Amino acid sequence: MILNILWFIFVMILFAGFFVLEGFDYGVGMLLPWLGRKEADRRAILRTIGPHWDGNEVWMITAGGALFAAFPAAYATLFSAFYLPVVLLLAALIVRGAGFEYRNRMNHARWRIFWDWGIFAGSLLAAFLWGVVMGNLARGFAIRADGNYYDGLLPLLNPYALASGLLFAALFTLHGAIFLIRKAPLEIAERAAKAGRSVWLAVLCGLILFDLWTWQTTDILSRPGLNGLPASALAWLVLLFTGLALRQRRTGWAFLGSALTILCLITMIFTGLYPRILISTLDPGYSLTITNAASSAYTLRVMTIVTVFLLPLVLTYQAWTYWVFRQRVSVKVEESQE
Repeated sequence: MILNILWFIFVMILFAGFFVLEGFDYGVGMLLPWLGRKEADRRAILRTIGPHWDGNEVWMITAGGALFAAFPAAYATLFSAFYLPVVLLLAALIVRGAGFEYRNRMNHARWRIFWDWGIFAGSLLAAFLWGVVMGNLARGFAIRADGNYYDGLLPLLNPYALASGLLFAALFTLHGAIFLIRKAPLEIAERAAKAGRSVWLAVLCGLILFDLWTWQTTDILSRPGLNGLPASALAWLVLLFTGLALRQRRTGWAFLGSALTILCLITMIFTGLYPRILISTLDPGYSLTITNAASSAYTLRVMTIVTVFLLPLVLTYQAWTYWVFRQRVSVKVEESQE
């Protein structure tokens, strides 16, 4: 049972890490057409995430792999229920990745504009769909007694899940704007600061709506014992701190605040779910938990040993890449390449 709990926490950490790291990638992609007024600006914006975006997506693969290995029944139900959203998500990521790779292959304005909007659309759709998935995790969906979901796509696109999708898109946009304040050339950073202050207000309003709706829709904030209420309250405090840091131009603290807001939001959902992984809205007894959805104890032990040896290496390498590319991007380099 201890290993079941450990792997539930580990899956939560992986998804939280993915959203924190990939969140600013998505945010930068969504801001690209609006902050990049000329080609040199857009090149500079993309260079801020160039060394990181593909490495950050490894966290998504790792999180999915950990869920599959530790809780295969939950993985099977989740990915079969969200088959169409996952296909759309993969399509969005393919278009987004192709935009990064192909926009500079031809020196033609229309070609670049096409891929810039592809990066924007792929980033927006990916952020929105992740929010829809997380909203349905918090709300639950119609899992039957056999552990499967049969009701199709439309019930998953309920108003609560759509609101969750909008909140995640706005929160990632805020995260990306603050990242650009720290990494982009100063002229672009000023535009990002103005955008960040506006988006912060939208995130604040969205979080109010989401928390109130969560309280009415599901039990993850109100169930006795362990629930997501402390993490929700902390998310509020950290988001307010982020807004204050933005106004005072303390960009390092603001970036930390937006990252912690995402972390608190994911923690709220997972702690509210525990010990459940997937909630059935038909019957609580049909829900998948860390007990009835888990792999064998032997599998969990082997995975734990492998993770203890490999995870520090991966974290060290990724920390090194962020340290190497920590400097602000210069727009002069981009102008010389036009």
